[in-house]
Amino acid sequence: MKYMENFEEAQKQDRLRGKMLKYILYKKRTEMEVRQKFAEEDENAVEDAIEYFKELGYIDDWNYIERSVQEFISLKSLSMKEISYKLCQKGVSKSLVEQYIMQHEEELLEFEKNSAKKIWNKKIQNGDENSVKDFLYKKGYQQETIQQIP
Repeated sequence: MKYMENFEEAQKQDRLRGKMLKYILYKKRTEMEVRQKFAEEDENAVEDAIEYFKELGYIDDWNYIERSVQEFISLKSLSMKEISYKLCQKGVSKSLVEQYIMQHEEELLEFEKNSAKKIWNKKIQNGDENSVKDFLYKKGYQQETIQQIP
């Protein structure tokens, strides 16, 4: 009888891991996103599966940050604050985001300057300098970045 219970538990865990793997492979996910998606499942089984996928490298918030930032750099014009906010929204811990930003500060500052210049060049045609500067400030660009643009 004990053997059947263990077998059924193993099958449940296997099904959960299969569902979780499909979810993770479809799109890069943070640990929090996986937890939220499978919140209805058995908590211990979810925890075991998450640890299993973390060991295999399928769930890795640091890697998620790196890939997301590279995507932001190639596709968007964002301030460092916006990058931080977007990552925290996805459930990455603020301390991990801050650690990444500190380690890549030079690269991210350069990206922020280039992003601000793009926005400046686009918006200056339709408005005055002060309104564009206000816009950049509201978007989270650093004061010194904004002052260096014109």
